[in-house]
Amino acid sequence: MIDNHRATGNHLPAGSVVAGGTAPSSTRRRAGTRSRRYALAGVVLSALVLAACSSGASGASPATTGGAAAGGRSGHTVTIQNFAFHPSRITVSPGTVVTVTNKDSVVHTLTSTTNAFNTGDIQPGQSTSFTAPNKPGTYPYICEIHQYMTGTITVS
Repeated sequence: MIDNHRATGNHLPAGSVVAGGTAPSSTRRRAGTRSRRYALAGVVLSALVLAACSSGASGASPATTGGAAAGGRSGHTVTIQNFAFHPSRITVSPGTVVTVTNKDSVVHTLTSTTNAFNTGDIQPGQSTSFTAPNKPGTYPYICEIHQYMTGTITVS
Protein backbone atom coordinates (compact mmCIF):
# COMPACT_ATOMS: atom_id res chain seq x y z
CA MET A 1 0.00 0.00 0.00
CA ILE A 2 1.30 3.50 -0.87
CA ASP A 3 1.41 6.21 1.81
CA ASN A 4 -0.50 9.09 0.18
CA HIS A 5 1.18 11.77 2.35
CA ARG A 6 4.67 10.61 1.41
CA ALA A 7 3.77 10.38 -2.26
CA THR A 8 2.48 13.97 -2.38
CA GLY A 9 5.24 15.50 -0.27
CA ASN A 10 2.87 16.53 2.54
CA HIS A 11 5.12 14.87 5.11
CA LEU A 12 7.41 17.94 5.08
CA PRO A 13 7.34 20.21 8.13
CA ALA A 14 5.52 23.52 7.76
CA GLY A 15 7.68 26.12 6.03
CA SER A 16 9.86 23.58 4.21
CA VAL A 17 10.96 24.37 0.69
CA VAL A 18 10.68 21.59 -1.86
CA ALA A 19 12.23 21.23 -5.28
CA GLY A 20 10.85 23.96 -7.51
CA GLY A 21 10.59 26.40 -4.58
CA THR A 22 7.00 25.76 -3.51
CA ALA A 23 5.67 24.14 -0.39
CA PRO A 24 2.71 21.78 -0.52
CA SER A 25 -0.64 23.56 -0.73
CA SER A 26 -1.66 22.43 2.79
CA THR A 27 1.46 24.13 4.20
CA ARG A 28 0.68 27.33 2.30
CA ARG A 29 -2.90 27.30 3.64
CA ARG A 30 -1.66 26.92 7.23
CA ALA A 31 0.78 29.81 6.80
CA GLY A 32 -1.99 32.00 5.32
CA THR A 33 -4.30 31.25 8.24
CA ARG A 34 -1.52 32.08 10.68
CA SER A 35 -0.87 35.42 8.94
CA ARG A 36 -4.56 36.32 9.12
CA ARG A 37 -4.62 35.46 12.84
CA TYR A 38 -1.61 37.69 13.51
CA ALA A 39 -3.15 40.50 11.45
CA LEU A 40 -6.45 40.19 13.35
CA ALA A 41 -4.61 40.18 16.69
CA GLY A 42 -2.73 43.33 15.61
CA VAL A 43 -5.96 45.10 14.67
CA VAL A 44 -7.61 44.18 17.98
CA LEU A 45 -4.56 45.30 19.97
CA SER A 46 -4.43 48.61 18.06
CA ALA A 47 -8.12 49.23 18.73
CA LEU A 48 -7.63 48.62 22.45
CA VAL A 49 -4.67 51.00 22.61
CA LEU A 50 -6.59 53.71 20.75
CA ALA A 51 -9.60 53.26 23.01
CA ALA A 52 -7.41 53.64 26.09
CA CYS A 53 -5.71 56.75 24.69
CA SER A 54 -8.95 58.45 23.76
CA SER A 55 -10.77 57.82 27.00
CA GLY A 56 -10.33 61.46 28.07
CA ALA A 57 -8.36 60.47 31.14
CA SER A 58 -6.02 63.04 32.65
CA GLY A 59 -4.67 64.12 36.00
CA ALA A 60 -7.76 66.23 36.61
CA SER A 61 -10.69 65.01 38.64
CA PRO A 62 -13.29 63.14 36.61
CA ALA A 63 -16.59 64.72 35.69
CA THR A 64 -19.93 63.34 36.73
CA THR A 65 -22.89 62.88 34.44
CA GLY A 66 -26.24 64.33 35.34
CA GLY A 67 -26.96 66.28 38.51
CA ALA A 68 -24.58 68.03 40.84
CA ALA A 69 -21.33 66.56 42.05
CA ALA A 70 -21.29 65.54 45.68
CA GLY A 71 -21.06 68.52 48.00
CA GLY A 72 -20.84 71.20 45.29
CA ARG A 73 -23.03 74.23 44.70
CA SER A 74 -25.09 74.05 41.52
CA GLY A 75 -26.17 76.81 39.23
CA HIS A 76 -23.90 77.45 36.23
CA THR A 77 -24.25 76.00 32.75
CA VAL A 78 -21.96 76.21 29.75
CA THR A 79 -23.40 75.19 26.39
CA ILE A 80 -21.26 74.05 23.48
CA GLN A 81 -22.82 75.03 20.18
CA ASN A 82 -21.43 75.91 16.74
CA PHE A 83 -17.92 75.01 17.95
CA ALA A 84 -17.95 77.62 20.71
CA PHE A 85 -18.55 77.78 24.48
CA HIS A 86 -21.59 79.87 25.53
CA PRO A 87 -20.90 81.84 27.63
CA SER A 88 -17.16 81.67 27.11
CA ARG A 89 -16.45 83.46 30.42
CA ILE A 90 -18.14 82.72 33.72
CA THR A 91 -17.49 83.69 37.32
CA VAL A 92 -18.35 81.16 40.04
CA SER A 93 -17.84 80.60 43.75
CA PRO A 94 -15.31 78.01 44.91
CA GLY A 95 -16.73 74.47 44.66
CA THR A 96 -19.59 75.42 42.33
CA VAL A 97 -20.89 72.65 40.07
CA VAL A 98 -20.75 73.64 36.41
CA THR A 99 -22.89 71.69 33.94
CA VAL A 100 -21.69 71.46 30.34
CA THR A 101 -24.12 70.56 27.53
CA ASN A 102 -22.92 69.63 24.04
CA LYS A 103 -25.44 70.81 21.42
CA ASP A 104 -23.05 70.19 18.50
CA SER A 105 -23.03 67.08 16.30
CA VAL A 106 -19.46 66.11 17.29
CA VAL A 107 -17.64 65.20 20.51
CA HIS A 108 -16.14 68.03 22.59
CA THR A 109 -14.39 68.49 25.96
CA LEU A 110 -14.11 71.35 28.41
CA THR A 111 -10.60 71.04 29.82
CA SER A 112 -8.62 73.38 32.04
CA THR A 113 -5.23 74.28 30.58
CA THR A 114 -3.85 73.96 34.13
CA ASN A 115 -5.40 70.49 34.78
CA ALA A 116 -7.81 71.91 37.37
CA PHE A 117 -10.83 70.22 35.73
CA ASN A 118 -11.65 68.08 32.71
CA THR A 119 -15.03 66.85 31.51
CA GLY A 120 -13.58 64.13 29.31
CA ASP A 121 -15.41 63.47 26.05
CA ILE A 122 -18.94 64.86 25.88
CA GLN A 123 -20.94 63.12 23.18
CA PRO A 124 -23.34 65.10 20.97
CA GLY A 125 -26.59 65.86 22.82
CA GLN A 126 -25.11 64.86 26.20
CA SER A 127 -24.34 66.80 29.38
CA THR A 128 -21.83 66.36 32.16
CA SER A 129 -20.83 68.30 35.27
CA PHE A 130 -17.64 69.15 37.12
CA THR A 131 -16.80 71.00 40.31
CA ALA A 132 -14.99 74.32 40.01
CA PRO A 133 -11.71 74.56 41.92
CA ASN A 134 -11.81 75.68 45.56
CA LYS A 135 -8.85 78.02 45.06
CA PRO A 136 -9.79 81.49 43.78
CA GLY A 137 -8.21 82.41 40.46
CA THR A 138 -8.67 82.49 36.70
CA TYR A 139 -8.77 79.15 34.92
CA PRO A 140 -8.52 79.19 31.11
CA TYR A 141 -10.01 76.16 29.35
CA ILE A 142 -10.15 74.64 25.86
CA CYS A 143 -11.75 71.81 23.97
CA GLU A 144 -8.94 69.25 23.74
CA ILE A 145 -10.24 68.11 20.35
CA HIS A 146 -10.81 71.57 18.83
CA GLN A 147 -8.21 73.69 20.61
CA TYR A 148 -9.35 76.95 19.01
CA MET A 149 -12.41 76.71 21.28
CA THR A 150 -11.50 78.62 24.43
CA GLY A 151 -13.05 80.09 27.53
CA THR A 152 -12.32 81.18 31.11
CA ILE A 153 -13.74 80.32 34.50
CA THR A 154 -13.00 82.82 37.26
CA VAL A 155 -13.34 81.52 40.80
CA SER A 156 -13.87 84.27 43.37
